[in-house]
Amino acid sequence: MTQEHHPSKTTSKPSERDVMLDMDKHVATITICNESRYNAMAYSMWVKLGDIMEELNEQADIRVLIVRGAGEKAFVSGADISEFGERRNDPEQVALYDQAVSRAQSALTHFPKPVITAISGICFGGGLGLILASDLRFAATQSKFRMPAGRLGLGYAYDGIKRMASILGVAKASELFYTANIYSASEALALGLVNSVHDNVFEYSTQVAHQISQNAPLTLFAAKAAFKTFMGGSQEEEIKRVDQAVRACFASEDYKEGRAAFAEKRNPVFRGK
Repeated sequence: MTQEHHPSKTTSKPSERDVMLDMDKHVATITICNESRYNAMAYSMWVKLGDIMEELNEQADIRVLIVRGAGEKAFVSGADISEFGERRNDPEQVALYDQAVSRAQSALTHFPKPVITAISGICFGGGLGLILASDLRFAATQSKFRMPAGRLGLGYAYDGIKRMASILGVAKASELFYTANIYSASEALALGLVNSVHDNVFEYSTQVAHQISQNAPLTLFAAKAAFKTFMGGSQEEEIKRVDQAVRACFASEDYKEGRAAFAEKRNPVFRGK
C-alpha cells in the first residue's frame, strides 16, 4: 500500500456545531465538529453537510472523500437531543429536520466517488446512518456502535432501513435495530458493519484514500455507479447508465495510460479523461 502523502491545500480549524471541509490534493475530508456533545448532529450541521456535498459534486479534481468526527471520543453520537424540543416537537419541524437528514445522507450515498468513513469512539443513531451511506468503513479499536431508535421512540425512514438491510442482511440489521444493543468494534466487524479495525484509524483511512486516489477515476466512477445500482434494486435505466460509464472507461485516455504503464512497468498517472 502506498505511503505517499501530500501537503494540504486548505486546512480548517474545528469549532462547535460545525462541519468542516479540508482538501489534500485529490482527497477531501469532512469533519463533524461538536466535541462537547460527542459530535452530535445539530439541525444546522445536517444542512451544512448537505451543502458541502453539493459543493463537492462540482469539484472534478476530488477523487475520494473521507468523513470523520472531530477528536477521538466520537464519530457521531446521533442527533443533538438538546434540539428536540425546538426542532422535533411538531409535524412541520419534524418534516424539516428529517428533510435535512435525508438530503445529507442521500448526498453521501449518491456521491459518485468512493466515500470512506473513519470511525473513532461512539457511533450511534445518525452516526450509523452516515457510515452506512459510505462505501468503506474503518473503525478504531475503541469504537462503539448502537442504533438506539427503539429506546427513543422515534421512527426510522425506509431508505435508512433498506440500506442497513442491504449491507448487513435482514437478520443482522433486525438484531441491530430491534435490540438497541451496544456493539464493540470487533463485534461490528463480525456483524459486517465495518470493513476493518485499526489502532490509528485516521492514519489508515488517509493512507487508503490516497491509494484509491491514484487509481483511474473513470473506473472508480463506473464501479461506484454499478454498486449503487445494485443496492437500489437494479433499475433498467440505471443499468444502462452503468454500461455507458463502462464504455467511457475503454474509450478514455486513462485506459491507454494504464496499458502503457503496465507494459513499461511503471506507475500510471491518471487524469480522469
